[in-house]
Amino acid sequence: MKFSKILRGAIYGALVLAAATAANAADKKVVVAYQTDALPSSVAIANGEFAKATGYEIDFRKFNSGAEIFAAIASGDVQVGYVGSSPFAAATSRGLDVKAFYLSSISGIDEALVVRNGSGIETLADLKGKKLAAAPVSTDHYQLLALIKSLGLSEKDVQIFAIPQPEIVAAYARGDIDGGFVWDPALSELKKNGKVLVTSKDVADKGAPTFSAWVSAAAFAKENPDFLKNFAGIINKEYASFAKDKAAWGPESDNAKLLAKTLGGTAEQQATALKNLTLLTPEVQASEAWLGGGEKSGAAKILKDTATFLKEQGKVSEVLPSYAAFVTPDAVVGASN
Repeated sequence: MKFSKILRGAIYGALVLAAATAANAADKKVVVAYQTDALPSSVAIANGEFAKATGYEIDFRKFNSGAEIFAAIASGDVQVGYVGSSPFAAATSRGLDVKAFYLSSISGIDEALVVRNGSGIETLADLKGKKLAAAPVSTDHYQLLALIKSLGLSEKDVQIFAIPQPEIVAAYARGDIDGGFVWDPALSELKKNGKVLVTSKDVADKGAPTFSAWVSAAAFAKENPDFLKNFAGIINKEYASFAKDKAAWGPESDNAKLLAKTLGGTAEQQATALKNLTLLTPEVQASEAWLGGGEKSGAAKILKDTATFLKEQGKVSEVLPSYAAFVTPDAVVGASN
């Protein structure tokens, strides 16, 4: 065989290998959506740990609400996102096929209804005739509506504005609204000229529990199980650090500074917000009480109960027989850390 033929063969082989390598690299690209909630895992967005652990090129994009994230997942622009249970229930009720693979937090004091000084609101009984706001189709919006209903009131008695958090902060500062059900950094901003009237945990105790979760488009989850397991492993690592070493997450810490840089607000605000979280261990998440258990899954039950309420409110047109197909413990159980 002539040398030229050998050379051409070698070049051809190299090109085929390069093309295969490029195709494989292209397959390992993912768009991940996040919000401004203070979470220990958000430091892994800033320092590159998620990308390193998964081996994927990750394009992290910040959104103002879960509703926006689900719209992006539906369009194919986003494959993985951090969302609340209310927009989750709404999206799946409308036919979107996604799976919750990690519960970031459950109803706690990190989300709350803050009422403005001078609004005339001292107790829940004073809410009638007032103007309140929450992000559209968010867990806060859901809980605000549930709270109003529990008081025997309706949206005719209380004006509720569904607007993004940045607009809530601005409207609150102008005095256009009397209060807002929000999470950080908006929560810290509103508290500067107001007080917490009721927390997410309070509303959960009244019968409207919520959770926040990392979800994946079902097709992506099926094709990339190792990505989800490694992604969950990094969350486990950061949550374990937060649980064991509070000093590493204090207002002067590098972690708090990274969170402020990534999410907004100050390092002190981020450190304070972290203390308000109600987090679940991987073992508890994988149990029947939450992601495990199939039809008995606690998370699936919350989704169905939320969808039922949203239908009563005219926010969705259908409630599915079951929401068990939209939650899975697989990534948590198989997490690398």
